[in-house]
Amino acid sequence: MVKIMDAITLEVQSRNAEERAKDLLANNLIPLEFYGNGVENISFKVDYQTFRRTFVKAGANTIISLVVDGKKGPNVLVGEVQYHPVNGTMIHVDLRNVKMDQEITTSIPLTFVGTAPAVKNLSGIFMAKLDEVEVKCLPNALVHEIEVSVDSLEDFHCYVRVKDLTVPAGIIIMNEPEDVVAVVVAPRAEEEPTTVEAVPAEGGAVPAEGEAASAEGEAASAEGGEEQKAK
Repeated sequence: MVKIMDAITLEVQSRNAEERAKDLLANNLIPLEFYGNGVENISFKVDYQTFRRTFVKAGANTIISLVVDGKKGPNVLVGEVQYHPVNGTMIHVDLRNVKMDQEITTSIPLTFVGTAPAVKNLSGIFMAKLDEVEVKCLPNALVHEIEVSVDSLEDFHCYVRVKDLTVPAGIIIMNEPEDVVAVVVAPRAEEEPTTVEAVPAEGGAVPAEGEAASAEGEAASAEGGEEQKAK
């Protein structure tokens, strides 16, 4: 199953060359850089929270239609997003130009649904080997995510592979068909506590606790007797 997104728009403003990135960030604006084959690089700016909400919806694999200074702009995909090294806020975003009649290559995230029988019945551990797949398609064919059912994972010898994924017509998955997407592995066996046994000294067995105490007492008495004789 796939999740198709409605059209997403983002209102941005033109950015003057004199506007420094740090000044924009201080005013809760993010600098944007628009680029692509056959187009001129253009700098934009956008309200931080407006872009954050749009990015949450679109991610990096959903077409965004820009509205520039109130007018219809180009279609884009979010490219590289740079984050502040300390507080983790976004400080710069690249927007990749998209021509609707030309194929693009991008990644689509996977979402796992259902309950694997091997987890429910055999106490296995679910492991996702892939969290996204690389695809090639026309921009209009893009989907926001691909849902992957794990209901077929009945035991520890079952796999979900790339060839098992269902995608709409027009989308070509670039990963190898036999690549494993998900599997359930057997739980680790709990280790039983081990008892450390005393190692006997050379020439005899290890005395029991009571025997050892008695022997120590006899030795002490013998030493006391020797001292009395010496006096």
